[in-house]
Amino acid sequence: HLTPSSSSSSSSRTTTTISPSCRTTHFTSSSKACSSSTSLQSSATPTQQQQQQGEPKQLQLYNSLTRTKTPITPIASPQISMYTCGPTVYDSAHVGNFRAFLTYDILKRTLLYLGYNVDHICNLTDVDDKIINKCNAESISLQELTDKYTNAFFDDLEALNIIKARAYPRATEHIDEMAKLILDLEQNGLAYQSDEGSWYFSVSKKEGYGTNLVQLDPDQLKKGASSTTGGGGAQRAAAAGSGMALDADEYDAEKEGVRDFCLWKAYKPEFDREDAIWDPVVEVVVKTANTNEEEEEEVQTRHIGKGRPGWHLECSAMARKYLGPTIDLHAGGIDLKFPHHENEIAQSEGANCAPFCNCWVHNGFVNIGDEKMSKSKGNFLTLRKACPTAEDVRAYRYLVVSSQYRNPLSFTEAALGAAKGALKRLDRIQVMIDDVLKNNEDSSSSSDTTTSVIVATVEKELANFEVAIADDLSMPRASACLFSIVKAAEKEFKRVAKLKKEEDVEETPSLDMVGLVRVQEALKQMDQVFGIYYEVPQVKGEEGAASADDDNVNGGAIPEDVMDLVVQRTAAKDAKDWELADSLRAKITELGFAVKDVKGGDPIVSKV
Repeated sequence: HLTPSSSSSSSSRTTTTISPSCRTTHFTSSSKACSSSTSLQSSATPTQQQQQQGEPKQLQLYNSLTRTKTPITPIASPQISMYTCGPTVYDSAHVGNFRAFLTYDILKRTLLYLGYNVDHICNLTDVDDKIINKCNAESISLQELTDKYTNAFFDDLEALNIIKARAYPRATEHIDEMAKLILDLEQNGLAYQSDEGSWYFSVSKKEGYGTNLVQLDPDQLKKGASSTTGGGGAQRAAAAGSGMALDADEYDAEKEGVRDFCLWKAYKPEFDREDAIWDPVVEVVVKTANTNEEEEEEVQTRHIGKGRPGWHLECSAMARKYLGPTIDLHAGGIDLKFPHHENEIAQSEGANCAPFCNCWVHNGFVNIGDEKMSKSKGNFLTLRKACPTAEDVRAYRYLVVSSQYRNPLSFTEAALGAAKGALKRLDRIQVMIDDVLKNNEDSSSSSDTTTSVIVATVEKELANFEVAIADDLSMPRASACLFSIVKAAEKEFKRVAKLKKEEDVEETPSLDMVGLVRVQEALKQMDQVFGIYYEVPQVKGEEGAASADDDNVNGGAIPEDVMDLVVQRTAAKDAKDWELADSLRAKITELGFAVKDVKGGDPIVSKV
């Protein structure tokens, strides 16, 4: 673990072995790393393991690398290695970001459900231009700023019931690994140091760059770059109109090729901070062959120079350290396909002489209106602003996990209201079943599985559910299966209620208890994937402290007289007595509260 440099530039000495170049290797399928790569695979045991009997069930995913839906074939089944791109911790993540993290969660839950053991790593970017700028603006240290937003991120993960990764490695704690990777790339002819001290990846020397996850025209890239200074022009030309991200950490400096991207940024005293600069030292063991074709080793001490890592380097270094040179799955937002993920492939395969990742999964945007939600557009909502109540948070989870992950998702009050309505229906049937089971200890006496219509429905829909989730995480179909089971239970309660009202019924009608028990079991089983039956932890304010002022009808202490007025107003609206409804709203306002109508759900009451 390297500490940031002081004014005298602290350094760390590490050792790596570099062998002859593999720069000409082109990969088309999974294979083990060639002998020239440095193996840094971790032996740590995954935290999320589910040992199940038999072989795991097959899962098909849309692979952005092949642009087809193909079965997952793990390197070491039932083990699945999975790397996902985490947040840049300079601000609170917004609900668009959390669609990605919820997609990772559904993917992981599905893999676990199907019988795989998932070893999941998710990085935290805790040094880049945006972080440095915010530290300067707020006059706080890099550690203080990033710790603050890292903690907020973990709080939000917990609120959304997201299963944690095995580790969340921070960029600043993996400077050694990044320095090693740069020197591996240099040995293989793919990295160079500019006159001012920065390190760059030589794109023109990497076969297939820009054609893995995207199909970029090299001539167009060169043309786009020629009209703009530095390398940013190339990225702007490639990304324009495509929905892809620009390089989030652009850097103007001398470099050999207009498309080359930065691996290591040389120290600039007019911009850089002393708590965000490192000076790593690497002892390189170079293997060569002498005239007798015998292998010899030579130890060399290398300084890559005082500076800090570029945006793309950390993911390649962390994936190699924790998961090895080749991984099964890599997931992220669709905007990361280029340049970030394309650059990861170039770095990792260029350094490791092995395929980097066998399957790439990308989720679609969250839109506000017709535009992608993003901080750069200024149309973003943090989770805590968009979902101020526990009910809102849980509804947002359901809204995302019940959608098709590759399609755009519109975040609207109507969509969130519909999700709340769905959850209320799910909660209601769960409570109804719990109540009748408490009053009927012998739930097997009224029917059996051979005569229960409900059991037959449950078994059919559970089978359909498993087919749906195994088919590229088809969660809309999975949700339909869930509600078919709910509908069967609701129908049973209505049947018995109707019979009880009929005067000529000789015997008290009984519920299909065996069927209802099976419904309860099925809901619990499906929830292993949905993750919607849970109690949301206390939702915290934007700065991380619980706020009593954010209390509302679902989570706080609203005075009883105010609630009476809200109920009266709802009844007036149902009766289309708009004048009375308006006068009741005015009374609520006079008492210091606001009422907000939600289509398909209960009104939200909050303090003014």
